[in-house]
Amino acid sequence: MRETRDIVRQVVVAASAVIAIAGSFVGSGAAGGTPIQNAAGGALSATATPIAPAGPAFAIWSVIYLGLVAYAVWQLLPKQSGVERHRRLGYWIAASLILNAGWILSVQFNLLALSVPVIALLLAVLGVAFGLCLTFRPTSAVDTIVTDGTVGLYLGWVSIATAANIAAVLTASGFTGYGISSNVWGVGVVAVAGLVGVAVAIVGHGRIAPAVALSWGLGWVAVGRLTGELVSISVGIAAVAAAVIVLAATAAIRARSGRVGVA
Repeated sequence: MRETRDIVRQVVVAASAVIAIAGSFVGSGAAGGTPIQNAAGGALSATATPIAPAGPAFAIWSVIYLGLVAYAVWQLLPKQSGVERHRRLGYWIAASLILNAGWILSVQFNLLALSVPVIALLLAVLGVAFGLCLTFRPTSAVDTIVTDGTVGLYLGWVSIATAANIAAVLTASGFTGYGISSNVWGVGVVAVAGLVGVAVAIVGHGRIAPAVALSWGLGWVAVGRLTGELVSISVGIAAVAAAVIVLAATAAIRARSGRVGVA
């Protein structure tokens, strides 16, 4: 028999998923809101800063949202209600969904300064969720894909999105880089993102999903800088190198740890 606390948690996660999906419609402009790339004076557009990913990069949100909805349904099943990993993960996933919607609202209302702590908190929450996925093993292949895969993609993408968000806010506020060129700053930020990807690979024993999402973001940063309006060959090359390093490090660590499957 399901306990009341489990039912409450399951409902909270499901309701949070609905809120996040509603927020995504607002953020896309489909529900009357301004598309994120056009909101806040275009501060988050693909050409706003040297580390802004090209537009197609954001298609990954469709996969992440699909995964989050799948998780909300999966954890809602009676057989999953008393599973310890969902008891530990549930509210963290719910928090990430609410923060996601909150980030969209902060941008929609031109509260760019507020968007930074919101996305930073989102990144921290996802870091905790990722750690819990490592601590509490999945109960099945479905759980591995739906839970670990979704959290990993979410974490990897938000890692690069956080850097892009901070850069956009600094640029919009008039930050001049202390005399250092934007290209140098861009290369430095991309390098840090690559190091984060390697660190996540080490901690996660070669988990695929975070590396794929982070490399996806870095790849589209490269596309944005090597083509289009805001060209920066140095940042583009650095982004390609960082993506390759993250994927190579993940593959090497995974092979060494003997991991198999899609997690």
